[in-house]
Amino acid sequence: MKSETYTFSTFTLDVAERLLFDGDRPITLPPKVFDTLVMFAANPGKVLSKERMMTEIWEDAFVEENNLAQNISQLRRVLGSEMIETVPKFGYRFVADVATGDVIVEEVVGTTTGRIYIDDGSVGEIHTSVTQLSAVSPRTQYVQSGDVNIAYQVVGDGPIDIVFVMGWVSHLEYFWKHHSFASFLEQLSSFSRLILFDKRGTGLSDRVPLDKLPTLEQRMEDVHAVMDAVDSERAVLVGVSEGGPMCSLFAATYPERTAGLVMIGTYAKRIRDDDYPWAPTEEQREAFFDLMRREWGGPVGIDERAPSMKDDAEFRNWWAEYLRNGASPGAAVALTQMNAEIDVRGVLPSVRVPTLVIHRTGDICLKVEEGRFVADSIPDSQFVEFDGIDHLPFVGDSQEIVDEIEQFVTNVSLGGEYDRVLATVMCVSLADPRSEEEKHPGVDWADFVERSKSYVHRQLRMFKGREVSVGDEETLAAFDGPARAIRCAAAINKAALSQGVTLRIGLHTGECDVRGEVYSGFAVDLARKISETSTGSNIVVSRTVKDLVAGSGLKFTEIGNTKFEGIDGNWRLFEVMSEPASSVAG
Repeated sequence: MKSETYTFSTFTLDVAERLLFDGDRPITLPPKVFDTLVMFAANPGKVLSKERMMTEIWEDAFVEENNLAQNISQLRRVLGSEMIETVPKFGYRFVADVATGDVIVEEVVGTTTGRIYIDDGSVGEIHTSVTQLSAVSPRTQYVQSGDVNIAYQVVGDGPIDIVFVMGWVSHLEYFWKHHSFASFLEQLSSFSRLILFDKRGTGLSDRVPLDKLPTLEQRMEDVHAVMDAVDSERAVLVGVSEGGPMCSLFAATYPERTAGLVMIGTYAKRIRDDDYPWAPTEEQREAFFDLMRREWGGPVGIDERAPSMKDDAEFRNWWAEYLRNGASPGAAVALTQMNAEIDVRGVLPSVRVPTLVIHRTGDICLKVEEGRFVADSIPDSQFVEFDGIDHLPFVGDSQEIVDEIEQFVTNVSLGGEYDRVLATVMCVSLADPRSEEEKHPGVDWADFVERSKSYVHRQLRMFKGREVSVGDEETLAAFDGPARAIRCAAAINKAALSQGVTLRIGLHTGECDVRGEVYSGFAVDLARKISETSTGSNIVVSRTVKDLVAGSGLKFTEIGNTKFEGIDGNWRLFEVMSEPASSVAG
């Protein structure tokens, strides 16, 4: 094959084959970014006006000047900032020394080796086949979250951080092995510092036993660990599909770390009920679990997630390979089963950070009504609906999604103080103080109570709980996650029973008003009311708590609906039936 080429610095640009190499390393650029580079290479040393560049690169389409600026930013990251000069109030100049010539690409069938012959007689090696050309994966790094190593990558150096949370399964390095996904991520990184990670049990992060796959709570901790590792104080969280519920929980729980929230093709609940009629039925989910067991290793789920690409052989092969490397068959089924238990409907009204929800009208995997529900449930959120049938945001018209995210992100303020947060409140009290004192004759009761409080305080520290208030007969504590709160309650209850003491323990997850170390508000009041329903030595939780501990191994039995004086509505309450052997949720 013979075509015009440009060489500059260590780069070779093959125009006809639309290939760019840095030495022998292939680099994938989005189409319009590639066109921008061709225009520069064809006009070295000349000042090109912004108007001319936009007219020639985008032809008859109307675009804003910001589109060109994004292209320039991405090229500077790839080539180095010194090659492209900005001419104030006019345009840009390409200052590299450019040589033109012809290139012949000799493909060697059955291998991944080829050669480039340039007209000056020099020869360069290509160490990848043309069909596998893609952006080179950024450096993968690791951070420890608890006892698990989490793999992460950082791309770009924009003014605001984005934490990208992929749904279902993921594999960082396979993100970059298909040009559509690579281009989508590159465009996000053109206006941000993009932070990517594999959740525990998937991709390049540590694999874990199937009964210890990550809960939403643990995934929040992993996000914290990654953000801390890259010195990110606040970030916009971008959650795709199943990544959305976790991001919404993170945003409600840690508004001080969340500059904004974007959810793409997301949902609030994964099993249908009368109040949420768009989700699959339990029978439909079981059928999908059976499909995964039979066909994992192939392009499972492609018909729903990327219907416009289901007949594209290259995409099918990449998707199958991506899934295989993202999770084992057992882990994939277990993760999907766990996701089916997720219900964040009670959390969404507590999200107070700027929020954008994006959904495609014809999404087969997750119905557009689910995106509308999520947006309607979050105060002051934006909802943007695009035409299309694909669920994966990097398939179909991904540019409009990227543009919408960029517009949202660039208008997000990095400031903001929040005095309301989502927390799980635990109320612990003696079932009957007078009776307890009578059951322990000869015991200095005041000293006994103080020692009990000291034990409770130690357990709170161990399970990362915060004392809200401690009285003579009651302790209130707040936790960032409900599973950890339940395990703390179980540890306290077990110790009390060993001393013959009967406790009432109630938990609720909801929005709290925070003033310094003092928590108050509806969630605190409801946790108190719930604890009063305890018959003694049992742990009672609201449905909201139960819905948020999917995958934790905790089991519940339903008590029924209860109406509390002074609190609106009927509340479904559950009793904790079992507590897994691992006592500390670190």
